[in-house]
Amino acid sequence: MKQGTTIITLDNGYHLWTNTQGQGDIQLLCLHGGPGGNHEYWENFGDELSDLGVQVSMYDQLGSWYSDQPDYSDPAIAKKYLTYDYFLDEVEEVRQKLGLDNFYLIGQSWGGALTMMYALKYGQHLKGAVISSMVDNIEEYVVNVNKCREEALPADAVAYMKQKETEGNWNDPQYQKYVDVLNAGYVDRKQPTSIRHLISTTATPVYNAFQGDNEFVITGKLKEWDIRDQIHNIKVPTLLTFGEHETMPLASARRMARDIPNSRLVTTPNGGHHHMIDNAPVYFDHLKQFIRDVEAGTFNQK
Repeated sequence: MKQGTTIITLDNGYHLWTNTQGQGDIQLLCLHGGPGGNHEYWENFGDELSDLGVQVSMYDQLGSWYSDQPDYSDPAIAKKYLTYDYFLDEVEEVRQKLGLDNFYLIGQSWGGALTMMYALKYGQHLKGAVISSMVDNIEEYVVNVNKCREEALPADAVAYMKQKETEGNWNDPQYQKYVDVLNAGYVDRKQPTSIRHLISTTATPVYNAFQGDNEFVITGKLKEWDIRDQIHNIKVPTLLTFGEHETMPLASARRMARDIPNSRLVTTPNGGHHHMIDNAPVYFDHLKQFIRDVEAGTFNQK
């Protein structure tokens, strides 16, 4: 497969930024979170996995920073492209256009939701799935993230945030300061300079449509996210990887590990939501062991 950056044209006419790194017979496709984030925390995966002979591909989903950004203010475009089905089938089209099969799929956060849905609908193409920091329903996430907020902030700060949320005053400066505190504690604990930008690169229309204003209040379509009754149908070898100090509930992760028939749960000490950055050595040790075990045919089957 061609190395470096390739712009692919989707059947709908839009263009996606893709990048492929490394040499080898093992293929890994990476799905970023957000929704509306981008590929940047996958940039070192080619180097980190080179000793296993893994070729790593990544892309920015439609609307994200390096790919085409439709005019989502047009109701017809928003209705067509701001859907679970669109982003799921986009993964399959990218797979086809990159020529991948019998491959590993890794998804972070929102990308983890796409990975679960892909394994359910297109699992015949997968050798293994890696669900990084994503649970199978939003209800348990909301309970946990509110618990995180109450632990991290004094009661008056929590009350202030709830007041601004009731008002819909998301841009209140003090409210945003509290969000920054929570992000530093549970999302990006290491606060890496390497993926910071002078302006926000988030695809706000995509993020708002699914998530809302921030990681701690769900007002978008993800409010309805719940596939608890389906994950037992994921049959491919599955790695569940979570930070030990993040927004996603570890209790839900443990239940998922019981419900997904051929799965393993690992956690990363001092890792937040982006634990591939917060504690990279442990994260990659877990990921490499999973790939080694699947390749050797020794991955634990329940």
